Amino acid sequence: MADEPNKPSRPIRPRGGPSGRKRRVVIDGGNSRGRDGRQARDRSASQETQSRQQPVAAPTGPVTVPSGVSVKDLSAALGITVAQIIKIMMGLGEMATITQSLSDESVLLIATEVDREVVIKHAADDDSEPEVFEDADDDLAARPPVVTIMGHVDHGKTTLLDAIRETSVVDTEAGGITQHIGAYQAVLDGRRITFLDTPGHEAFTAMRARGAKITDIAILVVAADDGVMPQTRESISHARAAGVPIVVAVNKIDVPNANLDRVRSELATEGLQPEEWGGTTQFAEVSAKQRLNLDELLEKLLLVADAELDLRANPSAEASGPIIESRLDVGRGPVATMLVHRGTLRVGDAIVAGDASGKVRALYDYKGEKVKEARPGEPVEILGFDRPPPAGELARVVEHERLAKDIAQKRAGRLRREQLAQRSKRGVSLESLFSQLQEGVVQDLNIVLKGDVQGSVEALLGELGKIQHSEVRVNVIHTGVGGITENDINLASASNALVIGFNVRPSAEARALADREGVDIRTYRVIYQLTDEIQQALVGMLTPVQTEETMGEAEVRALFKVSRLGTIAGCMVTTGTIRRNAQVRVVRDGTEIYDTSISQLKRFKDDAREVTEGFECGILLEGYNDLKEGDILEAYETKQIERTDLAEAVRAPAAVAETAEPPAEEDAEEA
Repeated sequence: MADEPNKPSRPIRPRGGPSGRKRRVVIDGGNSRGRDGRQARDRSASQETQSRQQPVAAPTGPVTVPSGVSVKDLSAALGITVAQIIKIMMGLGEMATITQSLSDESVLLIATEVDREVVIKHAADDDSEPEVFEDADDDLAARPPVVTIMGHVDHGKTTLLDAIRETSVVDTEAGGITQHIGAYQAVLDGRRITFLDTPGHEAFTAMRARGAKITDIAILVVAADDGVMPQTRESISHARAAGVPIVVAVNKIDVPNANLDRVRSELATEGLQPEEWGGTTQFAEVSAKQRLNLDELLEKLLLVADAELDLRANPSAEASGPIIESRLDVGRGPVATMLVHRGTLRVGDAIVAGDASGKVRALYDYKGEKVKEARPGEPVEILGFDRPPPAGELARVVEHERLAKDIAQKRAGRLRREQLAQRSKRGVSLESLFSQLQEGVVQDLNIVLKGDVQGSVEALLGELGKIQHSEVRVNVIHTGVGGITENDINLASASNALVIGFNVRPSAEARALADREGVDIRTYRVIYQLTDEIQQALVGMLTPVQTEETMGEAEVRALFKVSRLGTIAGCMVTTGTIRRNAQVRVVRDGTEIYDTSISQLKRFKDDAREVTEGFECGILLEGYNDLKEGDILEAYETKQIERTDLAEAVRAPAAVAETAEPPAEEDAEEA
């Protein structure tokens, strides 16, 4: 032991202890602190409980929520519990869950119940707020003016643009009506002018409004032989709402019945005073077919651009601008037409527009030639989007493709929530179900709608939405851009829908599948032909109108009881004709007491097919014997009249029939 002074003198116990079991050590922190420590801990716990139990003041003031907000997010915004919102919805006759998207009407009703002001923000509201860029004057460079050609149908807008571009566009439009927005450029004295051609048909109001918003100058084309028309006034309203100057082009001055003074006076009443009359509006008298005075029109455009507008943009910034049009090309995929407002768009840039994103794979100018970049004021076709972006969306270049995809997914999620909120309004509650049973079930004409470009689909949806009726309605279950595919046929087959293609055709596989499934495919090139046939299809779904026509009346003069048959009424036909098996009402003292049919009709002992006015007969009613002398038997028949239009039908009152033809000889003879 002396040799090892560092070792302990006590014996070493084994780890398992004497019995081989592990020891358990309990450390009581509260005992070590004593009574005072435990009391302090109890006081702090009680104070925390009291603080949780104290009510927190609910927030006040207006609240902004996105459209399609969920119950959970709305409760957080309003500062109320989820249970309270669900209770309010149950009081309104609708059961809601914590993750359910609420419609705008439901959100406003909930806000009214809790006395709060709520502002609902839609995804479209973000686009209406223009981005403001602060660029130094040294960074700004001149850009070409963007000019939109607007006006009434068939006033020569596209023909005028043809003459300016020296190409032929109007020949490719169905029915000679422009159904897209085309973007082109023209050059005058080395200066470029960008033109947008908008449709003049009344169905394309949204496309005209979109064209007016993204333009610098509006050309109002008015035919010299036609004057101011409805779409002319609408185009003036769009241009004024967008705050852009208007240059009037009076077209067709070469036709024999052209009246320029009448056009000027009509436009002056609309607030467009010509310069010759002391106003400020530039007028140009042109002829698109004869190529007359086109240079004068371009000069006036540049004059207005230089005098009234500051057309400069920063070409060095990241590119941004609106999507004019988009479509799904068979060989190239999604193709979008963009008008660059700011910056320079290059091949390889990551771009996002609404719920569509991608990387620019190729750029094409208005001539269809490949370019490497597009500067401000230039229209360009973009290849590389993952889907056709919605027309009118603002497209912008971002740092990388991952960021573009993330922005597009957030936008798509928001749009999806808004759609769910709109669909939730069509849910069935007990009250709505009862009202539908009372009014009759509304028949739906389900439609799968495919178009060549986004703007055409948008216009078709607007036109179909105008068809309103209490018995039938149009239900567009799916829309898309591009050709008709097998997926569209499968959806139509499952939904019992009609497939409509506008300027698109079905593939061979889709047509074969449609033949097997019995799905009807209709293709159109002109919009008013489509709407006319849809209305005719809805007319075919209408239930016929039932009308009652009184055939005649007979007065009960005597009653004869027959044990095996019942009570036979001896009657005198007072008006019209009484026919066997006809429906008949029993009228006593002016009150209808029973409605049945004639089981047997006899003239003396012989069966009769009909008895006319002034003759006696015997009548046995089906299932009714409680007749009295003096009762009136009113015979009538119910007719069904097919509908021929969508006008609301008014049930015709029962009309008294004219006196029938003389009876047959065997019925007229008396015994």
